[in-house]
Order: sequence, then C-alpha cells, then structure tokens
Amino acid sequence: MSCSADPGPLDDRQPGPGLRADAERNRDRILAAARRLFAGQGLGVSMACVAREAGVGKATLSRRFASREELINAVFADRMDACAAATAQALADPDPWRGFTGFIETVCAMQAADRGFADVLARSFPAAKAVEARRAEAYEGFLAIIARAQESGHLRADFTADDLVILLMANAGVVAATAGAAPDTWRRLVGQMLRAYAAPGAPLPPLAPLAPPPSQTALYRAMVRLARHNPG
Repeated sequence: MSCSADPGPLDDRQPGPGLRADAERNRDRILAAARRLFAGQGLGVSMACVAREAGVGKATLSRRFASREELINAVFADRMDACAAATAQALADPDPWRGFTGFIETVCAMQAADRGFADVLARSFPAAKAVEARRAEAYEGFLAIIARAQESGHLRADFTADDLVILLMANAGVVAATAGAAPDTWRRLVGQMLRAYAAPGAPLPPLAPLAPPPSQTALYRAMVRLARHNPG
C-alpha cells in the first residue's frame, strides 16, 4: 500500500470568518483523497494515509469524520444512489430478463471501476448505517428483479439473491487480482455466469458477446500478483 508524500497538515481551527469555509474545503479534500485511494487500493487504506493524501492533519480528519464508517458513508453515498438507480431501471424494463442481466452487468462494472466500491458490495459494514440502509433497499429491489425474471421463464428457478452476493464476492476477487494485468477479465466472468443463470431448457435469451479470456501471460501475471498479496 502506498500514499503520496505528506505535504504538511492543514488545520481548520483558525479563528475568524474563514473558519466555516476552511472546514468545508478540508472536508472536500478528505473526500476527494479517500475516493482516489479507495478506488485504487480498496478499503484497506488507513485513515492516516487518507489524511496525508488530503494534506490535512489527523486531528482535522477526525473532526470531519470521527470514524472509518462515517468516511465510508460519505464517500460511497453517490455509488449507492447509482446502485438504487440501476435497480429502478431494471424494474422499469419491459423485458424482465434484460432488466436482470442489465442490473448484474451494471453493478459488476461499478465494482470493476472502483475497488473500494467492490469491497463495499462484497462485505458488510454494520457501523456504516447509511451504506447498510441503501444496501437493504437494493436487496429488496433485487428480489423483485429476480421474481420478474423467473416468472418470464428465462431465469433459473433455483437462483436466489444469495447467488448475487456470491457473484459480487467472486467479481471483487477477480477485479483485485487482474486490475493491472488483465482489467477486462471480470467481463468474461460475468458473461459466463449470466449464461449459467439462464433457465435450463429455455432458449438462451440475447446476451452480449462473451468477452475473450485473458492471455496466458496476463493470467500468469495476475496469479503472481495474487500470490504476493496473499503469501499465506
């Protein structure tokens, strides 16, 4: 894990009319820094690292965000909003199978674009109340997406919401392992899984062409990277 060099802490405790503006600027700097670090390195980034990246002191960071969970809530609020919008779009699609596959592809693409969001979707953060509340809303929406796709006869009858959780966990692992060597590998995983989710015996509904597998060289590099990050 890496952080940029510390440019020196900024503080927002100076007296005078500029206090509120300074506090707001520091909050914006912290959120921007956390988004960059979480997106590139995942949620394992330390709060101290976020403070250095933002150019603020640890005390300033603590005043703006008293805990990691508060920071996660603020950073990923817009991502959870986008996830809710994808749910609404899927439910509004007159083709239930297309709504289902489009939702899966959208959420997995959001994971691939942001390692921090991949972690948020694949893990539980009980103390991050806002994120967990939006996750619960998305879960209820996804149950409706599943029901529509199964009623259409295109989605396997034994598919459950837990299968999405499993897919998101698998996709998060693939994204993390192949980010540098073969960043589009997740597309093949998702394409293969959507084909597996189609109801047996039913004509395979239209799906996007399957993404090609990564080259053997790229796959080997990804395996080496994974081994270095998980030496045990």
